Amino acid sequence: MASRPLHFIWLADGSGSMRVEGKIQALNHAIREAIPHMRAAAHDNPHAAVFVNAIRFADDAHWMGDKLTPVSEFRWNDIEAAGATAMGEALAMVGEALQPPLMTDRALPPVLALVTDGLPTDDFQAGLNHLLSKPWGRQALRIVVAIGEDSSSNEAQEIFRAFMANDALRPFHANNPEALAEQIRWVSTVVLQSVSSPAGRAHDPASAKTGGGWSTALPLLTGVDATGPDEADVW
Repeated sequence: MASRPLHFIWLADGSGSMRVEGKIQALNHAIREAIPHMRAAAHDNPHAAVFVNAIRFADDAHWMGDKLTPVSEFRWNDIEAAGATAMGEALAMVGEALQPPLMTDRALPPVLALVTDGLPTDDFQAGLNHLLSKPWGRQALRIVVAIGEDSSSNEAQEIFRAFMANDALRPFHANNPEALAEQIRWVSTVVLQSVSSPAGRAHDPASAKTGGGWSTALPLLTGVDATGPDEADVW
C-alpha cells in the first residue's frame, strides 16, 4: 500500500519572554537535535509519508518553510526571541493550511505541537475557534510542551487544556534545557510513531470522528519525567 501523508507542525513561541535564561537557545537546540530522531521514526514506519513545517509566533505569526517539506528535507532555522505572543494568529494560520489541496482524503491526522513559555497576547480564542472550525483542525492531535514556571499558572493551563481538548492528554513540562530537549525528542518520536502507525489512523475527517485504534494510541502520550531529583529548576 502507498504511504499516507502525515503533517507534523511545530508552533514555536518566539516572543520576548523566550529570551530570558536562554529559553530560545534551548528550544532551537532541542528541535534541531530532534530532527534526526523524527527522520528515523518516519523511516521505520512505511505507512506514513511525514511532512514537517513550523510556525514562529511573536508580534505576528509566519510559516518558516514550505508546507510540503518531507521530514528527510526539513531543516530547522534558528529563531530569535522578541515581541509579543500572537498565538491566536498562529492557530488561525494552521486552520487555513489544514484544508485542500494540502490535506487529502488519504491523509492521517496532523500533529500540532505547541511549544511556549506563557500566555497569548492576542485573541487566542478566536484563533482556536477558527482552527476547530476546520475538519482537519478538529481531527488534529494537539499537544503542548510548556516551558518554565510561568507556563504552570492556572491561566496558562486553561489555555493549554482548551488547545488540546482531550482529557487523555496533559501538557509536557520542562523547567531546564535538558528536560526541554528530552520532551521535544519524545514528542518527535513516540507521538509521531503513535499517530502514523496503522492503529493510530483516523478515517472520518469530515465529522472529526476517529477510528477505533486512536484511543489505543492515546495512553502512550503521557510524556516523560525528564527532571531528575537532583536537578534544580532554572526557568
